[in-house]
Amino acid sequence: MREAIRLAREAGAEGEVPVGAVVARGGEVIARGRNRRENGKNALCHAEMEAIDGACRALGGWRLWQCELFVTLEPCPMCAGAIINSRLRRVVFGARDPKAGSCGSVVNLFELPYNHKPELTEGVLREECSALLSDFFRRLRK
Repeated sequence: MREAIRLAREAGAEGEVPVGAVVARGGEVIARGRNRRENGKNALCHAEMEAIDGACRALGGWRLWQCELFVTLEPCPMCAGAIINSRLRRVVFGARDPKAGSCGSVVNLFELPYNHKPELTEGVLREECSALLSDFFRRLRK
């Protein structure tokens, strides 16, 4: 999660909403991602999507059943769908997203009868992840 936080800080420094993600297998980081929607001018450029794409490329396949995703913010519906489709074993997130969170805040897509249900761990380094977002939006409002 520390690496995801570092990536979130990078995103925030570039004017992006500070969200970072890593995919790990056996404790080793396989791929990294950070929010790039504004600079990339693309709605698909979420940290999770970038990390999942990188992991698929690094491992040479779309099934990430041996991998875990660590992300600073609760995944949205698009990212939760990508998590299900990539068969990630486990998702660990820091801060909840009361507006778009799809791992329990608005809805929990992992509880629906899809063909894959990743393990879910929430609240890891929650305060630090939440502070990154709060500070970013406070600065933006000024």
